[in-house]
Amino acid sequence: MLRYLFILAGLLSSLTLRAARLDSLAVFSRAMQRDVACRVIMPDTPQEERLPTVYLLHGYSGSDRTYPTRFPEIFALADRYQMILVMPDGRNSWYIDSPVNPRSRYEEFITRELIPHIDSLYPTLDDRHARAITGLSMGGHGALYLTILHPDLFGAAGSMSGGVDLRPFPGKWELNKVLGTQQEHPDNWEHYSVIHLVPLISADHPQLIFDCGTEDFFFEVNNALHRALLKRGIPHTYTTRPGEHNPDYWRGSIPRHLEFFHRYFSQQ
Repeated sequence: MLRYLFILAGLLSSLTLRAARLDSLAVFSRAMQRDVACRVIMPDTPQEERLPTVYLLHGYSGSDRTYPTRFPEIFALADRYQMILVMPDGRNSWYIDSPVNPRSRYEEFITRELIPHIDSLYPTLDDRHARAITGLSMGGHGALYLTILHPDLFGAAGSMSGGVDLRPFPGKWELNKVLGTQQEHPDNWEHYSVIHLVPLISADHPQLIFDCGTEDFFFEVNNALHRALLKRGIPHTYTTRPGEHNPDYWRGSIPRHLEFFHRYFSQQ
């Protein structure tokens, strides 16, 4: 009898973890003239409530399925913090409008097409103070890049092991396809790097959180971003802890970022 009680408890726990609903969308992009896949986690909440939204950007070689499949704990986090989680498929775009490939326009897609579409479909709070964005690796770069250029859209932003300076990595991760080669287009590699955009951060900037593992190949560029922000007196939360560039490390980062955003939303 005791054994069956344990089994029942486990089933109930599993159902609790997955109380949030996972939707699969195809969002048409006029900028790219095609559908873009997107997953949305809608927490279990009273129907009349409007909720804050967090955009989660995947890393290189990932997709809209990355977070729900590799990090299923986000269903429980969405319920706990009562936030809508939006996960678009960014392919290997680095979330920019490519200066060499006119068919890759992810900055325009996310900021001008996806956000209004999500706000029209879901009970969001259509306000920058109720909208945040973060991502891992390539997605960390994208989250900070989009936030610095569009501070009117996001009240808080983060990066987990983000590639915040692209210049030290010539030829890696299909960067040549979105920026051109570093030899032929050195300005692209500088101007599309997050660290180059630090001077654009205004006094009323979004709240920032980022972290990186001490054994990560992006560790030094994250340290450099931390120093650049300190030099300009820009408040931010930066943490490091042992870890490499892998899901084991990000499994510890995701709850920290969502908790950070929850605290921010609660203060508004």
